[in-house]
Amino acid sequence: MFFKGKKILVIGGTGTIGQSIVKALLKEQPEIIRIFSRDEFKQYQLQNELGEISNLRFLIGDVRNYDRVHNAMQDIDYVFHLAAMKHVPACEYNPYEAVLTNVHGTNNVIKAAISQNVKKVVFTSSDKAISPTNTYGATKLMAERLISSAEYSKGKGQTIFASVRFGNVMGARGSVIPLFKKQILKNKEVTVTDLNMTRFMMSLSQATELTLQALKEAKGGEVFVLKMPVISLKDLTQIVIEGTCKKHHLNKDEIKISEIGLRPGEKMYEELMTYEESATAWELPGMYIIPGAYQPLSSYKNGKKAVPGTYSSMGPEPITMSELRHMLLSENLI
Repeated sequence: MFFKGKKILVIGGTGTIGQSIVKALLKEQPEIIRIFSRDEFKQYQLQNELGEISNLRFLIGDVRNYDRVHNAMQDIDYVFHLAAMKHVPACEYNPYEAVLTNVHGTNNVIKAAISQNVKKVVFTSSDKAISPTNTYGATKLMAERLISSAEYSKGKGQTIFASVRFGNVMGARGSVIPLFKKQILKNKEVTVTDLNMTRFMMSLSQATELTLQALKEAKGGEVFVLKMPVISLKDLTQIVIEGTCKKHHLNKDEIKISEIGLRPGEKMYEELMTYEESATAWELPGMYIIPGAYQPLSSYKNGKKAVPGTYSSMGPEPITMSELRHMLLSENLI
């Protein structure tokens, strides 16, 4: 077991993905897991859910505060950096706050990790970082570049840095599925930006597995990108309406769908890799690996050179409604 006997810090550990990573790590018998976040109520909830576990520590702190991050990393082997401002409209209306958390916060993590001789750091990014049209995507792109550049600017530091690029995680806090369900039960109406929109969608277990695998595989400066199915927002809306109505004995024909148009900074489709990135990327059975710009080209076990092209949700055919329904059922989301 890779993490057995290791000391791990999960920054943003009370978020949806953070909690899932903590639960996965506990199975590998680490010496200590420190859960770092600024939300004391969520820490309280997670403590109650997990119960008394001797190798868990709950630390209140903000990634914007370098001294607190530095102290939290004392004696740590591995760091998962998941903390972010990620709600697109909130970042759009409060852009500098997004910069403080997503950019300055990531820089604090990098400096602290080098100072404390951490072995590896994995940062979680977003498909919105590709050709960004909003503040959130721009800050995530900047944070990705900081992580990758840390490999050649760390001096004598031994820390290995890498990023993981996610699509939408099904059922995560702030995602559309719980929002749709709430709207159906409360108003019998679902508000959709545009039914023609497409998105990359992944399950929570896939996101967790990718992040753990990325930390194990990282050689330095890479961006790991999961191969994710494309879904149609129209199909997702229909399936959530059907599933919610069936569960709560409602008439699905009474549920109204209202298209409200794109929000500020929102895209009709998402991208996973640019053409330029794909030219140097490696393809593995479940993911792509984009090497760091200033790192010597490495080869990866079971890997081959990726076919150059722009990887976006606009081109591929979305998965069928049956496949999407199965995904949602397997994650207990409908």
